[in-house]
Amino acid sequence: MNEALIKEIQDKHINLVAVTKKHTKEEVDQLHALGLSVFGENRVQEFLTKYDPAYTWHIIGHLQTNKVKYIIGKVDVIESLDSIKLAKEIEKQAKKQDLVQKVFVELKVSQTDENKTGYPYQDAMNFLAELQQFPHIKVKGLMCIATHTDDQAVNIKEFDTMKQIFDEAKEKYPEIETLSMGMSHDWRLALEHGSTQVRIGTALFTD
Repeated sequence: MNEALIKEIQDKHINLVAVTKKHTKEEVDQLHALGLSVFGENRVQEFLTKYDPAYTWHIIGHLQTNKVKYIIGKVDVIESLDSIKLAKEIEKQAKKQDLVQKVFVELKVSQTDENKTGYPYQDAMNFLAELQQFPHIKVKGLMCIATHTDDQAVNIKEFDTMKQIFDEAKEKYPEIETLSMGMSHDWRLALEHGSTQVRIGTALFTD
C-alpha cells in the first residue's frame, strides 16, 4: 500500500474514493486500517462480492439498468448517472425501497475518446433540469473521466470545462457539492483546477 500517497491526500483534506476493482476484500480492509473509508467499484458483480455495510461505497463505472436493483440500498453514491433511461430505473428501484438515492451526473468532456461514457457536457444544465422530476434521486455532484494523455493542456481544458459547469450547476442547485475528477495519473492536476473529490486506484497499491 502506498502509505505516503494516502497521507499526502489526507493532508489536503479532500475527498478520496479508493478504487478497489481487481483487488480483494482483504486489501479493502487494509486500506480501511490506514484511514480510508470510501471505496469505489466499477462493476456491480465485483462490488457485491466485497460489499461490507461498515464502509461507504460508490459505483463509479458505467451502470446498466438491469443491475440497478442489486445496488440500491447498498451504495451511498452512484457516480455514473448518464441518461434519463438510467435515471428512471434508479427512481423505480429507490422508490421500492422508500429511499432517496444520491447520484453524481457523469459528463463526457473528452473529445477524442469515443469509448468514454457520460452525458454530453454541452447539455448538462438541461439534463440536471430534467432530473428534478425524480423525487427519489438527489443529484449531489458532477463526475468526469478525463482523456488519458500526456498532454496536460488537453486535461486542463477538460477540467476547466467541468469546473465552469459545476459552478453554474451549484448556483442553481445548491445541493450539488462535489466535483469528482482526477484519477491516479492526473489527480494533482485535477485538484489545481477545481476538483473536490479524486478517485484513485492503481497508485494506492503501488509503493
